[in-house]
Amino acid sequence: MLAKIRHRKSYNDPGHAHELTFGCYHGYPFLSKERTCVWLAACLASACRRLHYDLWAHVFMPNHVHIVVHPREVRYDIASFLKQVKNPVSRKALAFVRHESPDWLERLKSTRGRRKVYHFWQRGGGFDRNITEPRTLEKMIDYVHLNPVRKGQVARAADWKWSSAGWFSGEEPNSLSPDRISIEWTVGMSGD
Repeated sequence: MLAKIRHRKSYNDPGHAHELTFGCYHGYPFLSKERTCVWLAACLASACRRLHYDLWAHVFMPNHVHIVVHPREVRYDIASFLKQVKNPVSRKALAFVRHESPDWLERLKSTRGRRKVYHFWQRGGGFDRNITEPRTLEKMIDYVHLNPVRKGQVARAADWKWSSAGWFSGEEPNSLSPDRISIEWTVGMSGD
């Protein structure tokens, strides 16, 4: 009997920010490669520009991703945003595997009816947490930034290259700079 894939439920409520988490297929550490992180950073920046989202925080772990985004439009669709981020990365990565390491393809294959389908991202969409309060936003950003520390990858969050934590500390660790958090979201955060 096949396990049922749970799909992420999104609430596209105006004014809400979102903490999104999604993982690599079967937990494979695809994001441990610099090229894959560069592809993801470019696709995330492009989707934010095209669909009018602010990227407030991010961390790319070896096998999963956390991002905090805020749609600037009243009407938006988180599922469409995620497709705009994930699909191009998947296409690039699978093309790379086909060319450079075709023996890996069998591990990435599943069947849908009679079709063979190859996966880069874990099916089911991941997790979507709506954020409505500045204090919750602050906690979610801390949670995202501290992920590499909790996993024992680095001693300081700012030392993880593929994270916005370095940008928050005044460094430029990667090509994906976070957007400025709007003033109404900073009221009530520590340091105010």
